[in-house]
Amino acid sequence: MEDKYILLATCNDKVGITSLITNIIAEYGSNILHLDHFTEYDHAQDTEGKLFLRFEFEKATQLKEALENTLSQNDINFDIFDTSDKTKIALFVSKEDHAFNEVLLRVQRKEIPAEITCVVSNHENNRHFAESFNIPFYYVPSNNDKAIVEQNILDICAKHEVELIVLAKYMQILTDNFVSHYPNQIINIHHSFLPSFIGANPYKQAWERGVKLVGATSHFVTSDLDEGPIIDQDVTRINHRYNVQDLRKIGRHVESSVLAQAVEYHVQHKVIVNDGNKTIVFN
Repeated sequence: MEDKYILLATCNDKVGITSLITNIIAEYGSNILHLDHFTEYDHAQDTEGKLFLRFEFEKATQLKEALENTLSQNDINFDIFDTSDKTKIALFVSKEDHAFNEVLLRVQRKEIPAEITCVVSNHENNRHFAESFNIPFYYVPSNNDKAIVEQNILDICAKHEVELIVLAKYMQILTDNFVSHYPNQIINIHHSFLPSFIGANPYKQAWERGVKLVGATSHFVTSDLDEGPIIDQDVTRINHRYNVQDLRKIGRHVESSVLAQAVEYHVQHKVIVNDGNKTIVFN
């Protein structure tokens, strides 16, 4: 990713918002490298639209401060990111390694512009993967008091200045207290069979019902289990020739790619959470 600024902005739609921003960028001699915008209307409520903007533009002296002042004065919600600052990620994992390794390797290949600062797990299975890249691995067993376990993990995340937590098949439910420390900064993955097939063996249940699609959903974690704002989804079509093992294998592939894609969107600052329950993804 180039050394530049990225602006994410949200406000009620009205004439002149985009030009307001572009004029300031031009005034400071910066070049706009990319611009996305989207206006959402609630036709049932017959209200004014809501505008979502994403700018990529060159750095310039005092430009960031000028934008911050102007946007604040015009009641525009915004975040400005410096792409030279890589997002610090904590990878959480249990026993399964597919989603964990997909994110790990994409970061190492610099396909995802981020830094994995630590790995947290309630099992030792994946320690060797983390340590092969000199990433600190923390074994935090889940058989102790939940509050103590989560405080231990929060301390680890604080130590490593974590900005994004990625649940790469971390098979533990996080409490509301934990989630409140990282609002829209925890990404999870789950198979697409929810809510039809719940429990420990959803792929067997799906095979018994003759499902024709295997998919996955990545989303931000909220207090509502598996119901946070969706970031990415994908499916693979199957047929009667697939057995339970085939379904699991395909499920692992889809889960891995969907989770990694969601992480990439997030660290590239392409995601805006709208009204707390859905996302605008400039993909």
